[in-house]
Amino acid sequence: MTTEPRERKPLGREVTDQAEGAPPAVNALEDLPLVKLEGVLKRFGSTTALRGVSLSVDRGSVLGLLGPNGSGKSTLLKTLVGLYHPEEGRVLIGGVPPSGATRAITAYVPEEDHLYDWMSVGGMLDFVSRFYDDWDAVKARELLDFMGLDRSARVGSLSKGMRGRLRLILAMARAADLVLLDEPLAGLDLPSRARILETIIGEYRAGDQTIILSTHEVAEVETVFDRVVLLQEGRVVLDEEAEDLRRKRGKSVEALMKEVFA
Repeated sequence: MTTEPRERKPLGREVTDQAEGAPPAVNALEDLPLVKLEGVLKRFGSTTALRGVSLSVDRGSVLGLLGPNGSGKSTLLKTLVGLYHPEEGRVLIGGVPPSGATRAITAYVPEEDHLYDWMSVGGMLDFVSRFYDDWDAVKARELLDFMGLDRSARVGSLSKGMRGRLRLILAMARAADLVLLDEPLAGLDLPSRARILETIIGEYRAGDQTIILSTHEVAEVETVFDRVVLLQEGRVVLDEEAEDLRRKRGKSVEALMKEVFA
């Protein structure tokens, strides 16, 4: 599946151009990391989910966010979206804290299924499209065909695999600068996994779009990673370029992950 390159909209104006009292605009400077976390601490009651997490993610890269259950992966992604707010530290997207401006350039596929069962597939697409200026209707139609989904089908009648495909379409039909994918392959059958992976790889705009992908299905996706971050009990225990890891340690990312978390 191919699409013609589209004209990119600017991410935002300089802060000095904003109206007084308006939230800061997302910075479009290419030499700044798109995502930056500094000493982020997040607690839920007596449970500490993130313990002083610091990392930065350059524009135009694919980062694999890996770790066992309960390591803080989903919490980190929700913090980037702005659904969670850290008790300590700083989170920046394009140089500004999570806000409406950063959500406008972020496509997020959570692990949880929030689709509306009573809607049709087409109705779900039309509903979501109203919220985002970067929605590409042509791309959405192409993705529907590629994924084998019928616009008239009721969402509640879809299998888990088809629901996973629809959730990914809702993210990838946008020209978002940042794409956050939380376990997009979890529990899906092999054909659905293959379709979803093909979509992620096919729609990724190298050098222009940043993807953070959290998954347990490491063997199937590790070839797309530019960089790997391993989380354990809310801490970053490894942060390295994927190719450097393979070359220096002589093993796959999946094998390394099993070794670290053994």
